[in-house]
Amino acid sequence: MRARFGDRGLAVALLLALLAAAIVPLVALPAVRCEVFGAGCRAPLPSVQAHTAARDRDQPLSPAAAATRGAYVALGDSYSSGVGAEAGLSDQNPLSQCHRTSRAYYHTVAKAFRFAGGSSFWACSGATTGDVRGGRAGEPSQLNRVGAGTSLVTISVGGNDIGFSKIMAGCVVKLPWSKSCEKQGGDIADRMAALRESLPRLITEITGRAPRARVIVMGYPRPFSEISVNGGDNLTLDDQRWLNGRARDLNELIRQSVAEADQHVAATRGQGSVEFVDAYNAFSGHEAGSSDPYMNGLSVNLGALSAEPRSYHPTVKGQDALARLFVDQINKGPGRPLNQFT
Repeated sequence: MRARFGDRGLAVALLLALLAAAIVPLVALPAVRCEVFGAGCRAPLPSVQAHTAARDRDQPLSPAAAATRGAYVALGDSYSSGVGAEAGLSDQNPLSQCHRTSRAYYHTVAKAFRFAGGSSFWACSGATTGDVRGGRAGEPSQLNRVGAGTSLVTISVGGNDIGFSKIMAGCVVKLPWSKSCEKQGGDIADRMAALRESLPRLITEITGRAPRARVIVMGYPRPFSEISVNGGDNLTLDDQRWLNGRARDLNELIRQSVAEADQHVAATRGQGSVEFVDAYNAFSGHEAGSSDPYMNGLSVNLGALSAEPRSYHPTVKGQDALARLFVDQINKGPGRPLNQFT
């Protein structure tokens, strides 16, 4: 009888042990209970790392990060190609029709940041808005160099559209005390009106090709002092002030076109931006004819009896000053949130 009870007690003990092994994990371990019954379980909270990663994806990029996440493409005219800032024989190659020099502001900008998609330099001396679109000096369209992977575009354009070099010549090549300088006003107004249509169209084409890019458009520095006649060049102080005024008018046209383009980008929640770099006073105290000029004065080719292309273009120091403006603008941004995210 006692032996039989002992065997039964052993069996009961084993049964209780097996039940405990099956039940305890279901009670003590929620994950096991969810696996077995598949209902009545609360979803696990996301990890701290997953929450942080999701939050970071919703944070807009900094202005510099937005500009450098892709490729940098430098477009424009002679103020961007570097005419007048020749630093060696290679910069004076007569076969180079676009006159891209080693001291153009592009090189400083390209070295100041690390662009994930690299950088390229396509500005061409003499380029108008039409030339940026269609090509010049046997080179293909500058516009075609811009694409979906472009994150930064720098450009100066418009001076050739209004014929600024021709305006300069009309003021310099004149009889003393004549009024031929100011008489150009009517022609300038017509060309400015045409530029008011062609420049916004070009900017729209650039942003269409590179919708995520920051497009930074540079204005032009005033070439002359407002208070003294420096260097002569057959210009009176009134001539200098008048020419400075035409540069100011051109800059205002560019500024308005840029502002309108950026308002459109922001209103349509575009990912890029269009920004203006005000260079009007960039050479203040260092104008053409000063003791430390950032702007070249008149250089004449006596053999051809014509002005050299470098006339009234930035010197090496002038290009360095323009580069600083671009670097500052890249870091500063458009003054509004960019719709670009990590």
